[in-house]
Amino acid sequence: MALPKTIPVTAAGRPLRTDPAPASVKTQCFHCGTSCDHSIGADGRYFCCDGCRFVYQLLQENGLCNYYDLTQTPGIRVMGRFASEKFAYLDHPEIQQQLIRFTDGRQTQVSFYLPQMHCASCIWLLENLRSLQPGILHSTTHFQRKELFVVFDPGQTTLRKVVELLAFVGYEPYISLDNAGARRERKVNRRQLIRIGVAGFCFSNIMMLSFPEYFSSGSMDLPYLRHLFSYLNLALALPVFFYSAAGFFESAWKGLRQRWLNIDAPIALAILVTFTRSVYEILSGAGPGYLDSMSGIVLFMLAGRWFQDKTYDSFSFDRDYKAYFPLGVTVITSAGEQVATINSLAKGDQVLVRSREMVPADGILQSPEARVDYSFVSGENTPVIRRRGELIYAGANLLSGAVTLEVVRPVSQSYITQLWNQADPRGDRKNTEKSFIHPWSRYFTLVLLGIALLAALYWWVADPTQILPAVTSSLIVACPCSLLLSATFTYGNMLRQFGRGHLYLKNASVIESLSRVNTIVFDKTGTLTHATQADISFEGRPLEPGEARAIAALAAQSVHPMSRLLRDWLLAQHGTGNYSVSDFTEYPGHGTEARIDGRFIRLGSRAFVTGGDSGPQGSGTGQVLVSLDGALRGAFRVGNRYRDGVPEMAAGLLAGGYRLHVLSGDHDAEQDRLRKMFGPQTILRFNQSPHDKRAYIERLRDDDPSAVVLMLGDGLNDAGALLCSDAGIAVSEHVSQFTPASDAILDSDSLTAVDRFLAYARSGKRVVTQSFVLSILYNLVGLSFAVRAALSPLVAAILMPVSSVSIVLFVTAATSLAARRRNVPRRDDAHTTL
Repeated sequence: MALPKTIPVTAAGRPLRTDPAPASVKTQCFHCGTSCDHSIGADGRYFCCDGCRFVYQLLQENGLCNYYDLTQTPGIRVMGRFASEKFAYLDHPEIQQQLIRFTDGRQTQVSFYLPQMHCASCIWLLENLRSLQPGILHSTTHFQRKELFVVFDPGQTTLRKVVELLAFVGYEPYISLDNAGARRERKVNRRQLIRIGVAGFCFSNIMMLSFPEYFSSGSMDLPYLRHLFSYLNLALALPVFFYSAAGFFESAWKGLRQRWLNIDAPIALAILVTFTRSVYEILSGAGPGYLDSMSGIVLFMLAGRWFQDKTYDSFSFDRDYKAYFPLGVTVITSAGEQVATINSLAKGDQVLVRSREMVPADGILQSPEARVDYSFVSGENTPVIRRRGELIYAGANLLSGAVTLEVVRPVSQSYITQLWNQADPRGDRKNTEKSFIHPWSRYFTLVLLGIALLAALYWWVADPTQILPAVTSSLIVACPCSLLLSATFTYGNMLRQFGRGHLYLKNASVIESLSRVNTIVFDKTGTLTHATQADISFEGRPLEPGEARAIAALAAQSVHPMSRLLRDWLLAQHGTGNYSVSDFTEYPGHGTEARIDGRFIRLGSRAFVTGGDSGPQGSGTGQVLVSLDGALRGAFRVGNRYRDGVPEMAAGLLAGGYRLHVLSGDHDAEQDRLRKMFGPQTILRFNQSPHDKRAYIERLRDDDPSAVVLMLGDGLNDAGALLCSDAGIAVSEHVSQFTPASDAILDSDSLTAVDRFLAYARSGKRVVTQSFVLSILYNLVGLSFAVRAALSPLVAAILMPVSSVSIVLFVTAATSLAARRRNVPRRDDAHTTL
């Protein structure tokens, strides 16, 4: 859809109606609600300007006028006429490259910061952009960050047209090319601090001017001083009421426009009642009023919220936990290959990416060719060929052999995590349960207003002078914030505790899933066994040094634990060499093949290498066969080394009532050993392919609807099983085994603490329940004093933020103590520093 420079026609090309409202009638804009004397008519409705009328016409012709059913006048005023030349710079390829996160010719992804986003109507309109402009595939919002994520087809529309559409409907993106693609740091809210300062200055002076009234018990010897001090207090109270307290009234008004009584509604009402009553008493000479209480309410409420925000940010569980996300990266330096964290990557670094690894940052391909899968980013699973010098975007899954990339942008950790948090391919989004507290807190404000009304009716009959203290104290002292903070801070601090033990959860809802787990399925290779330690021997005709190094070159292309073990063992036996690798293909669960300096080599299972299942099996060993140019050369026998503490972990899980299962792609030579570690009641399955593992998980859930299944795998061959389980944990060991199918990533050193992690997850719900009960008790006790007029509004204003702080301190202490009691691992290293 091409937007015009002016607005003479509708989106469909038809002339707009221009019937004006009568000049003498003052009307309200149907779109944005602005009052105007000279309105423009269309379809029996009136608008303040051509822009608002055009947006209405645009929504009407695309069948989206139910946008106006969400609230009254939900739109944002379109200021002036739209000039498309304003965004002509977005046609420049270099500028597009700075703004676009991903493009493959079929779809382009971009994020915008929209400071105008303010309500549910905004979200509804922005997430229906596809109905307004052909080519927009879908759009999603992040309300807290005021961000919009748009995916569009570059063959049907352009970045410039998307921005033009947003600007025209009233949501012009904030675009700064100086920091395009970089994270916007949270800035200090100077207005909030100024409001606190104004309230504090006025409150302190009002208190000083009120001292004579306090000390004289209301009977001053010089009456004119009483009037003077009262009027000075009124003058000082005006900036508090009209400036410092403005935020409460704005928030309450927006809530009322949405037909919703939010947390600020009773606070704004209490401030309004106290100020109005005080003005009446001062002007009529009936008394000095309650301006000290009113200014104190505003001051302590603002200070309490500022402290609450600072406390929330100090936990940083919504953003900063991603900073220690365990995505390992192999960096090529002058000293050789080194493992580094993803946050340490900088522009110009050389990164080695192996088969089935995810590309951690946008980079220029240095190797001759690469075959990548962008399904993690775009949903399209068609492999894409990239050649030397071409750009490969972060999030791509490498299908060919190992390649080298030169990083062109500093990595955005939040972007990688945003990819991880994308919708489940199954379409039903795992781990989206909300805390049981939300339904209770939803109606809290309505109940509170009812209690205040009953208190007012009682005191109107008993003692009218007590109506104001009782009502204002009731409205202020009761706080639904503490109810909402119970779950938020509990799970937030638990995320931090899990992270210190090197278990990194996708989001707080995963804790709810872990707390309900009753069935656990383990993969064996790379999960229960060490991925970097094994006893290896070769059976067959001895390998020539060149042949051994060529096999090592093939094994180096894969991140499978067995391949890495073979590579290290072969290089230690026969040294290193430079080999040309081409036509590399990896078949998960079966093996790998490639041409190494012209020789075709296969490495993997017997069925994959020879096409048959016969042959001797070694006792207690895994077997990896190798063929050169179609001729079988022998087999590597790999003896497993189980991780220390596995028997103790299994015993702890069995004692906790969990049902255990172990799946292995190897033969059953390890059965006796596993039976000793996991006990006779554990179910063991061998010769399981990746498809078999997924089918096994699905069968467990189908056979027992009450089963809540946790799957632990190495993240390579177990992606399907991790995806279809209720909670999937990928076990990682020093390599980039970033698995989008998983709900959490666990450092292999912490595997044997799984029983403690699960016990800690179960304790989370108890802490939430305890803090919820504590908050309810606080509100009941506070209200019991307030409705009896035994609590001054000023004291109530102090107690309200104190209640929130007390909940924060309680859940922090409770979750930290629970972590210590359950001996949750804590490793304060570079990865876990907050």
